[in-house]
Formats: sequence, C-alpha cells, structure tokens
Amino acid sequence: MPRSLVTGGFGFVGSHVVQRLLDRGDEVVVYDSADPPPDLAGAAADIRHVRGDVRDATALTAAATGMDEIYHLAAVVGVDRYLSRPLDVVEVNVDGTRNALRAGLRSGARVLVSSTSEVYGRNPRVPWREEDDRVLGSTATDRWSYATSKAAAEHLTFAYHRQEGLPVVVLRYFNVYGPRQRPAYVLSRTIARLLRGDPPVVYDDGRQTRCFTWVHEAAEATLLAAAHPRAVGECFNIGNTVETPVAEAIRLAAAVAGVTVSARTADTGAGLGARYQDIPRRVPDCGKAASLLGWRAETPLETGLRHTVEWARRNPWWTAQADDGLVAR
Repeated sequence: MPRSLVTGGFGFVGSHVVQRLLDRGDEVVVYDSADPPPDLAGAAADIRHVRGDVRDATALTAAATGMDEIYHLAAVVGVDRYLSRPLDVVEVNVDGTRNALRAGLRSGARVLVSSTSEVYGRNPRVPWREEDDRVLGSTATDRWSYATSKAAAEHLTFAYHRQEGLPVVVLRYFNVYGPRQRPAYVLSRTIARLLRGDPPVVYDDGRQTRCFTWVHEAAEATLLAAAHPRAVGECFNIGNTVETPVAEAIRLAAAVAGVTVSARTADTGAGLGARYQDIPRRVPDCGKAASLLGWRAETPLETGLRHTVEWARRNPWWTAQADDGLVAR
C-alpha cells in the first residue's frame, strides 16, 4: 500500500487529490491546519490528519516519515490574500516548500510541488510553454508577490533535484475550478452569488480571457505526473487550452444555474489602485503534458459548470460563505 502525504489536503485541489489517492488504495496522511470540508467527512475516517503549518519544519518532517510520495499543495492563494496577507504568501509558499523538500529528502519520497500559471506574469506571447520567460511588474505591487513566491519555490524544487538528487515534479495549474473552491475566484464567486440571489460581478470590461480547467482533470494530471518515471525533474503546464472571455464565462454560469440577473461591473483600478494589475490573457501550451503524460483537459466549461452548480446546491455550507468582497459593488 503506497503511503502519501498531502500538504493542504483539505484545500481545493488538495481534497480532490486526496480522494483519488484513497480511491487507488493509498494510505493517506493530510498535513493541514484546517478541518476537512463537510462533504469529505465520509472519507475522513480513512485519512490520518496531522494538524500543522507548513512553516513548522519539525512537524512537517515528522509527518513525512516513511512516506513514498509527498504532494505539496499547501499555499496561500487568491487576490484578496495577495493584498491582505503578502507576508503569509511569501513565507508559506517559499518556506513551506523548502520544508516539504527537506522532508522529502529525509524520508526518501518523491515530491510533487504545485505551482501556477501566475509565474509567467504578463508575458504577452501566448500560449505559454514551460520554458517561456517570466514578465512581472514591480516588487512594490503586492499583486506580484504570489507569482514571485511560486517562482522561488520552483527554483528551490529544481535546486534540490539537481544538487541533492531529490526526485521532484512541478505542476503549473491554470485557472482550476470546481467543487470546494473558495468563493474568491471568478467562477466560484459567480456561482455562489447566483445561488444566493446576488448579482455576479464582472471586473473591468470582462474581455480578459482565461483557460478554465476542471478540477477532476487537474487531480488526474497530478497523480499521473507523480507516478511517471520520465516526469522526474520536469515542469508541466496543467490546463485547458480553450480560451474564454471572463464575461462569457459568467454569462454561461448564469445560464447553467438557470438564473436571470444583471451583472454588476467593478473597476479594479478604482477599487484597488496600483496594488493590483490584471493579466489580459492566460493561455497554456500543454503539449508537454500530452506527449509525456498522455494527459489532456477535455471537459467543456459548460459541463464543469453544470457539475459545480449541482454540487453547490447539495452543499449549502459552501454557498453560505462570503466572497472576497473585492470592489464588488
């Protein structure tokens, strides 16, 4: 029976990875400061929960003892948190990754590290390949703290591989959505607001585009990358390659939910000032994941939205959560 440790295993992507690990028969340890989401309670009896912060190196190393794989998915993420908790963003994402890598080195485990499309910054040449340049704004702009912290975490990961021989894999997720995602992102916030009877919010003109990735497929890619021998030392874009304007995604979510309501508009410049800078397009080249892992994102956005809305209606605890409140007026 494989033994797997998942940091942030009760978070969004982490909880779906945990479910897949349980389904394949792993002994699963979740290292997380939070409780399991209510709809994962049925599986909680099969999980050993170690409550802890990834910044606590001693506790994390102890939890990782004897593990075959470490899925390092703990992070501080979300625009609201970039702006309100920039120190936590840097410390958790950089120090936490260093601690996970050291724990993996001591236990002899393969370490999979979650990263993000944000590392590319605002590089205007899309689609982005894994080796493409990063184009970022000023360090005085809090918005770039997450992208920078995740890039530093990647450098640490590859350094442990090249210098210490630690088997590692890095995954850059692109706009993952689905059940359990905190209502602080464009699709999760929109669905929660629609089901509460509140109007959705379109930021700026809504013409910025994203490639939305169904969480079940992101979790599938995660396990494939962790298991593939040729993935060691590599980085993979994990995303859908269909580009959708944000305003269109919000309209589609309303149609799927069967809600007719006029969206509100919000000016991020007026609400957030120079602390935030948007990215007009975010498009992955996923050829490497397709050729090496045999993975492609195939779930249409409408299908994923329908599943998410159905799940949300069965889980009112989630719908009742407040959204991030960013210039939502």
